[in-house]
Amino acid sequence: MNIYDISEKAGVSIATVSRVINGSTSVSEKTRTKVLAAIDEYGYTPNVFARGLGLNTMKTIGIMCADASDPYLARAVYYIEQDLRKNNYDSLLSCTGYSHDVKKNCLELLLSKRVGAVVLVGSNYVENNDEKNTYIRKASDTIPIMIVNGVLNAPNIYSTVCDDHGAIYEITKRFIKSGKKKPIYIYSSNSYSGIKKLEGFYDAMKDHNIPVSEKNCHFIKSHGIGVHEAKNFVTNIAESGIEFDGVITSDDILAAGVLKYAKNKGISVPDELFVAGYNNFDIAECCEPELTSVDNKLEAICHHCVSTLMSVFSEEKSVPKNAVFSGEIIERSSTKFI
Repeated sequence: MNIYDISEKAGVSIATVSRVINGSTSVSEKTRTKVLAAIDEYGYTPNVFARGLGLNTMKTIGIMCADASDPYLARAVYYIEQDLRKNNYDSLLSCTGYSHDVKKNCLELLLSKRVGAVVLVGSNYVENNDEKNTYIRKASDTIPIMIVNGVLNAPNIYSTVCDDHGAIYEITKRFIKSGKKKPIYIYSSNSYSGIKKLEGFYDAMKDHNIPVSEKNCHFIKSHGIGVHEAKNFVTNIAESGIEFDGVITSDDILAAGVLKYAKNKGISVPDELFVAGYNNFDIAECCEPELTSVDNKLEAICHHCVSTLMSVFSEEKSVPKNAVFSGEIIERSSTKFI
């Protein structure tokens, strides 16, 4: 027995059932009576919300991110909080780290605070082992779950993503069309987004008849990696004998490390080496030379996430489950595309 059965029995939306469970005053007495009758008939106990029936709920949204020191995640949280505030909602932030068990416990804690929804910021919440996503689907039985830059299919889960595959595919294609025969890709995450980016690089290489092997793609296993670590990493790649005339990275910090490597070795960028990053954050304009990067439309993604949530709360009939934004290549001095 779950919230969907109650919704069908009472003839109302899942969002309405959730509001009744949370004690929202925006539901008519007639509708509230129908929902409570269905709950009583089925003997449904809505988890941590059982004790909250009939009580007023705070207009509060839970936000989860792995690491608030990460520039991408920090900026996303900022945009989401600003939009929630404009819609008269407060937020509770939980910085979970990357451990599955900790993420699960943090989500349960937010549920115990009777939040109206939870926003999961970052694709690291979508596990490659789908069984590990069960706790998120279970939470969505009770409240809407919004995912920024990750996709998980369930009736009450809504996703907003950048087309990471398409963006990396396009920038790799531009490297190749501009004469780069030996581009390599450096990345630091195997999350949903990270895998899409990697696939974009592989597909572009294959479509342009350039052999792909482990020499083309290099994974640096570290969260919160710094510029100097990235410089040392690409130095090791070069010293291992791997030749490359272009470097595409999964974020701007890695690309900044590549620029430091090039300067240290006396390699001219972009005449001898093309370099491109991802996210188009401020660091891209602080580099020397300034860094070509993919603008992943983070602000628009976050705005759409909150807008979708407000539509769910308003019980609009056609609320998109998954929205995809196209990334935009911002060319600067680290490349010379033809």
